[in-house]
Amino acid sequence: MIDTNQETKLPYYQFSKTDFFWPVPGFHTITSQFGKRRAPTSGASSFHSGIDIAATEGSNIYSITSGKIIFTGFKGAGGCTITMESNNITISYCHVSPNYIVDTNQIVRVGELIGNVGPRFLYGIPNNPYSYQGKPTNGATTGAHLHLTIKKDGQAVNPLDFF
Repeated sequence: MIDTNQETKLPYYQFSKTDFFWPVPGFHTITSQFGKRRAPTSGASSFHSGIDIAATEGSNIYSITSGKIIFTGFKGAGGCTITMESNNITISYCHVSPNYIVDTNQIVRVGELIGNVGPRFLYGIPNNPYSYQGKPTNGATTGAHLHLTIKKDGQAVNPLDFF
């Protein structure tokens, strides 16, 4: 079990009242809410399992809580993805840069830098079925952003409930 109550030295960003760290400080515009929606692009779901946070390519992504990285790689519509687990929740950060700065089985602390927002267009992924005007994309995406999914006990929940 991960102890999420230990203090760490973090950037100057402030914690929320629930002790979850906002993943992309300085970016707060939600471009797609959790839940039912009209799919914005081919391959995207009409049920949005997370939230999309508008952010520029290369923006830093921080761990929203302490936990263990369980996956880094290309994962379908989510494109390049980092997934971590913490107690009974899993958190997926999607459409990230393929230049991963964390590794599978690595333990990370709340507020630790874990990645960067990835590009819309992504080359070098074998059998990538996602594209726009003939250019391969970072999953089902219309532009650079962070898609954040939180699953509690295996069920997708609204990430905004944690902030």
